[in-house]
Amino acid sequence: MPAPTILLPQDPLNPRRVDPHFSYEAQLVRGLGGETALVDHDALLAGAAAEAVRQVPIGTGPAWYRGWMLPVAAYAGFVRALAERGCQLLTSAAAYATAHELPGWYSTFEGATPDSVWLPAAADPEELARAAARLGGQGPAIVKDYVKSRKHEWHEACYIPDLADLPALTRVVARFVELQGEFLAGGVVLRRFHAFAPADGGVAGPNTADRPVRAAEARVWWVDGEPVLTGPHPDTPELLPAPDLTVVRSLVRSLGCRFVTTDLARLADGGGWMVVEVGDGQVSDLPRGTEVSGLISSLIST
Repeated sequence: MPAPTILLPQDPLNPRRVDPHFSYEAQLVRGLGGETALVDHDALLAGAAAEAVRQVPIGTGPAWYRGWMLPVAAYAGFVRALAERGCQLLTSAAAYATAHELPGWYSTFEGATPDSVWLPAAADPEELARAAARLGGQGPAIVKDYVKSRKHEWHEACYIPDLADLPALTRVVARFVELQGEFLAGGVVLRRFHAFAPADGGVAGPNTADRPVRAAEARVWWVDGEPVLTGPHPDTPELLPAPDLTVVRSLVRSLGCRFVTTDLARLADGGGWMVVEVGDGQVSDLPRGTEVSGLISSLIST
């Protein structure tokens, strides 16, 4: 099988050039002897998948995508449009949905990640109360959608001090849904809040500021069940935690997705490392300055 091509988003201002955010990765791919091709991310979001992939040469063969996030439906259209040009994404539409959205990966990681429940974005207070009850009915939690939270609006649209306070729960969820607007992915997720060891030696949790103290997270990149890069989380690029991957390795392999990321944080009480998020590796961000030649080499040699 030929070496996979790396598909990258084009620069919206110059369609013949790679998006500047991914230019370093493009240089690395070519420097390691790999091939790249450009796709139009805006066209993918607009549902014009055939137009989006017109710069991908016919007969390209196997490929990975490294670019901006795509909704699950847009990614499925992407897979189909590429197949019509003889290009096969190595992450199927089903595998992308599994790794990208929490309901897809949660059952595999249950017990190693905060307890979670999900429900429709239009849930009424009674539905929210039932969901809260499934998390124990009291204590702190956060709200997010299937992919992202709004942690930069921590008190307004993310953190719920007590699930037993139904008016506050309803208010925070409603504000989250309002702010996400058309970008809301799937439905609403309630997750049990945990205090993580912070970046600055305090306790990572709510405080009097507009957001919590930053947790010291690590992002681990996995290709075919092996960790090929352990680096900082984009929110804390200056930190280089070294998480214990013993348990996570078996869970990633059980998930069965070829290219994924796991974000891990250490519990503040010393209870070990917890999986904060799982993501599809094709659309997970890399902090500037991260040494990624090993990751790129793994992708183009699969």
